[in-house]
Amino acid sequence: MNEAGTPIWKRLLDGWVAIAGRFGHIQTLLLLAIFYLILIGPVSIVQAIARRDQLDKRGLWKDESAWHDADTAGADLERAKLLS
Repeated sequence: MNEAGTPIWKRLLDGWVAIAGRFGHIQTLLLLAIFYLILIGPVSIVQAIARRDQLDKRGLWKDESAWHDADTAGADLERAKLLS
């Protein structure tokens, strides 16, 4: 034991945990940045070039509502019975 009363292996373990925590934080930042640069960035650039509007926001300013009727079958009594 050292003069502080804690075993040397405990001090080494605490130091290692602190270093591993810092590396884990840096590794997380790097993985997220790589994920963005490889996947999300190019997809958004391609969609901007192709003028794709996934959320259909481009024409929203001239409409009074963002509501769109569903293209499915109508709401009738037989359909309602099947859903219950």
